[in-house]
Amino acid sequence: MAEARENESVRYEPDENPTPLLTFGAGLQAAMLIVAPVVLTVVIVARIAEQPDSYLSWGVFAALVISGITTILQAVRVGRVGAGHVLIMGTSGAFIAVCVAALVQGGPSTMAGLVVISSLFQFLLAARLSLLRRIFTPVVSGAVIMLIAATVMPIVFGTLTDAPEGAPRAAAPAAAFATLATVVALVLRGPPTWRLWSPIIGIAVGSIVAAPFGLYDVQQIIDAPWAGVPVGSWPGYDLTPGSEFWALLPAFVVVTLVGAIETVGDGVAIQRVSRRKPRATDFRVVQGALNADGVGNLLSGIAGTLPNTTYSSSISLAEVTGIAARRVGVVIGALFIVVAFLPKFTALVIAIPAPVAAAYITVLIGMLFVQGMKIIIQDGVDHRKAAVAGLAFWIGSGFQNQWIFPDLLGDGFLSVLLGNGMTSGALVAVIMMVFLELTAPRRRRMEAALDSEVLPKLREFLGEFASRAGWDRASSQRLMLVGEETLASLSSEAGDELDGDRGRRLIVTTRRSGGGAELEFVSASGGENLEDRLSYLGGTPDISDGREISFRLLRHYASSVRHQKYHDVDIVTVQVDGSR
Repeated sequence: MAEARENESVRYEPDENPTPLLTFGAGLQAAMLIVAPVVLTVVIVARIAEQPDSYLSWGVFAALVISGITTILQAVRVGRVGAGHVLIMGTSGAFIAVCVAALVQGGPSTMAGLVVISSLFQFLLAARLSLLRRIFTPVVSGAVIMLIAATVMPIVFGTLTDAPEGAPRAAAPAAAFATLATVVALVLRGPPTWRLWSPIIGIAVGSIVAAPFGLYDVQQIIDAPWAGVPVGSWPGYDLTPGSEFWALLPAFVVVTLVGAIETVGDGVAIQRVSRRKPRATDFRVVQGALNADGVGNLLSGIAGTLPNTTYSSSISLAEVTGIAARRVGVVIGALFIVVAFLPKFTALVIAIPAPVAAAYITVLIGMLFVQGMKIIIQDGVDHRKAAVAGLAFWIGSGFQNQWIFPDLLGDGFLSVLLGNGMTSGALVAVIMMVFLELTAPRRRRMEAALDSEVLPKLREFLGEFASRAGWDRASSQRLMLVGEETLASLSSEAGDELDGDRGRRLIVTTRRSGGGAELEFVSASGGENLEDRLSYLGGTPDISDGREISFRLLRHYASSVRHQKYHDVDIVTVQVDGSR
């Protein structure tokens, strides 16, 4: 296991504190970029469903307040709710189609009930994420992140040429090029201080270029009030749902789970771009992100506005600016809440010309696509993972662009389910992973109390497995040594001396994997991640901690070690080579 190189672009990790001015500046530019999509998603849904202005104003207000609360919650982490990272929350574009259908067929109260019920599935997924670890793998997460880029980019490219009627033909290209050239130049060659402000500088330059062409609409800013709250516009909640509620519920649940997969991918990716020294993925962070996402959806349903989700641009922003400090997330959330009470400021952000916003979003989405690729590649790519990622991406892209059987989908449930590339691609990836799991070699299982008697039981269990596999003596001994050292390392990291006084249980499963074996150890959670511990070991320094003997032996004899930490459970998967 080679020692990972440090990510020198990270200036501030989550636990570090930038200066107040830098914290506010980073939070301000992120909030300015995200306010527009948060607001515009609500506007698009309300206009398509022909909802009155009173509902539109309330929906925008509620979406901003809830986005602010949940963004803060993601950053500060309260108990098991929140990631503890800068994950910006906002209205979910994946829900546009189903929310329009709910508003048209049943009105805002029906949509509110559907959002509340479907949000409960996110809490359930977060609580049982460890049970789905073989399905929601890095390959699935990475493919979904890549599909997010593929789904969004056609819309972004369409807005690059969005200009008012009568504007010169060169207006949109000039504004977009000025923005893109400025941002790219600062990201590629700008000094660290200038790189931090590349979004604001790029948007300012693009807006200045767009203004003489008449692309910057100041009238909507003038007409907007300085402050206000749309009191009395709450749509209420339907406690007696009709048939349209039950007809739309499956679609809402499916889209909710797809959005949860996106959050899983974001929870994995934000950890990779927030640390100078790469660490193993902490799935407790992912569970916290899912719980905060569920809180956002629950609040959105109660308020009668569109559901929330994590914005994958959080990863790109952290990578571009190099600032991953939690304080920035708090500032972003607070600014969302403030903007909710300032309609004029919201109008100022929305007035940014579409070609300018699209040009900068192109940079963010391009970097996001590469993050998805990294997640897949760093997990190791064989022919199976390549097939899952490749087919999921291209089938999702095909449905998104209506290249695959567009006439057969119609306008019903299949259209809602498969018309979104992220939804269809994620379903393909999940189905393929389920197939791989169901057709994999049968696992053998051992369960015992984690006490002083577990070691002889483990040796007997592994010895029987090696005997059935027909392994030679050297391979059998290597298998048992890896099993013993994994048990010793896991127990010592959890602070357990195998005395059994904590009532902890250990579950060990084995199955054949190629020419070797895959061992999986499941126990109560505790201690640091074994992958991190193994990566910290250098060449051959003096061993000052007796536990490092186990770590070194494990690193030497196991072909791979993967440690997944969830709330209340540790899962260590070890690959061991074998021969007959």
